[in-house]
Amino acid sequence: MKDKPIVELKNVSKIYKMGDVEVKAVNDVSLEIYPKEFVAIMGASGSGKSTMMHLIGALDLPTKGEIYIKKQKLNKFTENQLSNLRGKTIGFVFQDFYLISTLTALENVRLPILFQENDETEEEYNKRCINLLEIVGLQDRINHKQTELSGGQQQRVAIARALANDPEIILGDEPTGALDSKSSKEIINLFKKLNNIGKTIIIITHDLNVAKNAKRIITLKDGKIIEDKKNKPE
Repeated sequence: MKDKPIVELKNVSKIYKMGDVEVKAVNDVSLEIYPKEFVAIMGASGSGKSTMMHLIGALDLPTKGEIYIKKQKLNKFTENQLSNLRGKTIGFVFQDFYLISTLTALENVRLPILFQENDETEEEYNKRCINLLEIVGLQDRINHKQTELSGGQQQRVAIARALANDPEIILGDEPTGALDSKSSKEIINLFKKLNNIGKTIIIITHDLNVAKNAKRIITLKDGKIIEDKKNKPE
């Protein structure tokens, strides 16, 4: 029996109005992403990929069409419902790391847990966050602050933070955009590792060299999908 999509878009459009002009940032897109896939969504500037990221990440709702995450239709969700869904289901990794400079790596990773209801004691979720930093290879940087970490290490902290609530989906928006080639490769390998342990990985990128590491590549142009193909990762 085939898995049901973890993310599904049905004839989705996102239209922005600029005066009397309508801009279709995403134009009648239908898409299914399944659990444990590693998908790259790529395109040039203006292709609609950033808008697509906001829609898939439940950060925005479509003008037309339907969006489902884990079979839940999002169109009539309240902002509180969307926030709750994001907190439990999606871990975000951005080009900018958005770490709090006065906090240690461990304290940054702990932040999402503070805003979600859970039954863990402080000792239990401290232990879990330390384990996440070990997963991303920062077991020796737990008490380091942002200024003591390289760009690649800061992005690893951001990935550990994205994993804090054990989301099923990791959504990366140009996650290697601020990194050198060596650090970029390390971060991509980390995404592969997370995919291998069962996470659904969706990366938004303009960089074909990044996209080639995914198992499926979706290409956007002018708000439409022009190609959707399986890929043998490099």
